[in-house]
Amino acid sequence: MTVADEKNTSEERLGFQAEVSKLLHIVANALYSEKDVFLRELISNASDACDKLRYEALTRPELMAVGGELRIEITADKAASTLTIADSGIGMTRAELIENLGTIARSGTSAFLEKAAGTREGDKDAALSLIGQFGVGFYAAFMVADQVEVTSRRAGADEAWKWASDGLGEFTVAPAAREARGTTIVLHLKKDAEGYLDPATLRRIVKTYSDHIALPIVLKGQGAETDETLNVASALWTRPRADITPEQYTEFYHHVGQMFDEPWLTIHAKAEGAIEYTLLLFIPSTRPMDLFDPERKGRVKLFVKRVFITDDVKGLVPPWLRFLRGVVDTADMYLNVSREMLQSSPLLAKIRKDIARRVLRELEKKAEKDPEGFARFWSEFGAVVKEGIYEDKDMRDAILKLARFRTTTSGEGWTTLGDYVARMKTNQTAIYYISGDKDSLARSPQLEGFAARSVEVLLLSDPVDDFWINTHDGWEGKPFHSVTRGGADLKNIPRADGEKSEEKPAVPEATLDRLIAALKLALGAAVKDVRMSDRLTDSAACLVADEGGLDMHLERLLKQHGQIQSSALRILEINPQHPLIRTLAEAANTDGTGDTLGDAAHLLYDQARIMEGEKLSDPGAFARRLAAVMTSALGGKAA
Repeated sequence: MTVADEKNTSEERLGFQAEVSKLLHIVANALYSEKDVFLRELISNASDACDKLRYEALTRPELMAVGGELRIEITADKAASTLTIADSGIGMTRAELIENLGTIARSGTSAFLEKAAGTREGDKDAALSLIGQFGVGFYAAFMVADQVEVTSRRAGADEAWKWASDGLGEFTVAPAAREARGTTIVLHLKKDAEGYLDPATLRRIVKTYSDHIALPIVLKGQGAETDETLNVASALWTRPRADITPEQYTEFYHHVGQMFDEPWLTIHAKAEGAIEYTLLLFIPSTRPMDLFDPERKGRVKLFVKRVFITDDVKGLVPPWLRFLRGVVDTADMYLNVSREMLQSSPLLAKIRKDIARRVLRELEKKAEKDPEGFARFWSEFGAVVKEGIYEDKDMRDAILKLARFRTTTSGEGWTTLGDYVARMKTNQTAIYYISGDKDSLARSPQLEGFAARSVEVLLLSDPVDDFWINTHDGWEGKPFHSVTRGGADLKNIPRADGEKSEEKPAVPEATLDRLIAALKLALGAAVKDVRMSDRLTDSAACLVADEGGLDMHLERLLKQHGQIQSSALRILEINPQHPLIRTLAEAANTDGTGDTLGDAAHLLYDQARIMEGEKLSDPGAFARRLAAVMTSALGGKAA
């Protein structure tokens, strides 16, 4: 007994760590559309407890010495109106009972309440998704019970503890008696839930939801009745695929992945040869809550010869496939392997690579057979899959082949790089792209010249896009080129309206040269260069990065995260066809480098910065210059 437990030898009343009345009401009355799932949740928890015991027993075999075989027992007592679910798993200490059962929706109470409040009653899919995301399955017991008692004894401990609650806001914890390790849950059923004491009902629920559980689920007999095993009690992934129904796959996915949507793709395979292992993997149809967690943990469980080892091993699946759920079972690892050894296991690295290849092959097949379904998958998980282009050189080309992109001409649809290249315009030599915020990309002035020539541009709005595209040479011999970098070279591509791309400036070349010289003089060290643009049609000016410099959006990201300290100087490109530039050119031809032209130069530069979503270095100076120009334009006299 721990010191903490010695101090708590009598019953203690404690409050749930959450907005309990509201939350338990939601769980018990709004989330679940079918009450049957309460039994599924409790059986799944019991199965997990047995898996945890098997893992700890690898290094502490004495834990299995007392308590008998691993199994789950269900007892229906019609006289007492109680339903009991007992397991011989790892059990819980007093502290674990309080932590696991006394803290509701541990993965995010506030977020859970916000989500649940927005879930319409009867919306089964949305409700079940919440259960998996926030781990509130145990509390489904309060749908059918007005009192729940949990008695548990931790494997290796001498004492047991009893947790009890009516689900109205408080619970009690007190010393208890239990002969062996494990947990017993007693549900005092509500009057309208006594149908769950019927053996036929219990058989149906277990067969429907828990037939995949890899240990016996036994219905205890009463009187002359004998004990009855209700499930097949063998690991689902070890069965032939032909013997498994889609419903069984789905329920196993719910169990192993703690997800409650329908799996979008199921991959069940056995590898034989140098490495032998079986995998049963699922791709969810909806995005898990932790998809963008900074730790990027995988959620695939590792088994060795059907013994659960861990669901927290780095390297079993690549981080860019972290949305996968399921199991991998191998016979080629030692059962006493430590988690530290797993991290650097060469065998694990080979399995990881094979999993990546298998998943990509299946995704390629799915993309061909069900383009619309694949488009939905990409909308949910494409941003994560593209991380593999950046960090997995072996899979880079295969991922890029599968990748889908929004473009300036695709509307809400997706396109592949292969399709993009097939649509390239005459004399187009590069795959053009622009990265940044999704809502502002299409309004970027740098796109104007491309639109005038109907040149398609990839719209890259995921944060990872800025990184992978700068590490890849291109596709089918066509390099990637950012439209916010210099050297776009659109002169040789015909305009869509039939006008010649190399049309002459609206002002004489000499006059334009004097304007450029005046702008350079006025802006000084604020810009790297000023030059005429062939990428603008409607805007007066824009900023671009130097040809050999960082993409402008990537530079901003790196600066925000402290990776670089200062920004490189930009190039100011001006549109000689724009009325403002023509007016400034005439002013430069007559007034040279006067104050008015100097103010206009800075306003032009600041305007270009605003279009890029950047902060002005001196808002006060911008306001003064703007006021002076407006006053002059309206015939007044500047102060």
